[in-house]
Amino acid sequence: MTLTEHLAELRSRLIRSALAIVAGMMVVLAFYEPVLDFLRQPYDNLCQRRPDLVSNCDFFTLGPLEGFNARLRISLYGGLILALPVILWQIWRFVVPALHAKEKKYAIPFVLSSVVLFALGGFFAYLTLDKGLEWLISWSGSDVQQAFQISKYVSFVGLMMAAFGVGFEFPVLLVFLQLVGVLRPRQLVEGWRIALMLIVVLAAVITPSGDPITLALLSVPLALFYFIAILIGYLATRGRVATE
Repeated sequence: MTLTEHLAELRSRLIRSALAIVAGMMVVLAFYEPVLDFLRQPYDNLCQRRPDLVSNCDFFTLGPLEGFNARLRISLYGGLILALPVILWQIWRFVVPALHAKEKKYAIPFVLSSVVLFALGGFFAYLTLDKGLEWLISWSGSDVQQAFQISKYVSFVGLMMAAFGVGFEFPVLLVFLQLVGVLRPRQLVEGWRIALMLIVVLAAVITPSGDPITLALLSVPLALFYFIAILIGYLATRGRVATE
């Protein structure tokens, strides 16, 4: 393909991904109230468990447009999540011409594993939200009354779930790099100490809350996924390594 044909292909993939996101946003808009109840459940759990720490569990807005912006933000986050399978499939279809015939058979496992791991990461983030909020609020002091803006709370929850979801894509990237020959399982085994240190640093950077509970619940699964990715890469490439 020429450069113009590559650009036309990229434009087509981007348009399809954008349409999938818009469709997902419309679905979330239609079910906005249940989605909002789901997102605020960790905060409600914290209010019930620690009334001494959080006395006011109602959200508030500082302007007439803030509620509308919060609704759009929730719809955008939800649309991206619902459109994730389509986006990943479009990414794969764009890069697949550069792969060998044997590597193209990993299309469906690539998409499925990416979606499952992203959902698992978001689930982990959701489970740790109340603990993370409790840790962050406790730093305000006992004489400080908590009252959250709905837009800031939604942004915090969205960033947490996105950070965990993206972080859980780490083993997919490692397996892919092994399949295309950029990395070898032996290299990853030899550098496991440096890798674990980088995982902890990465987890500390991408988690918005920065609390130790969230950091541990993200870095420990990533460390486990690192070794699982090495095993999968070894099993998938051992025939090629033996041939070489």
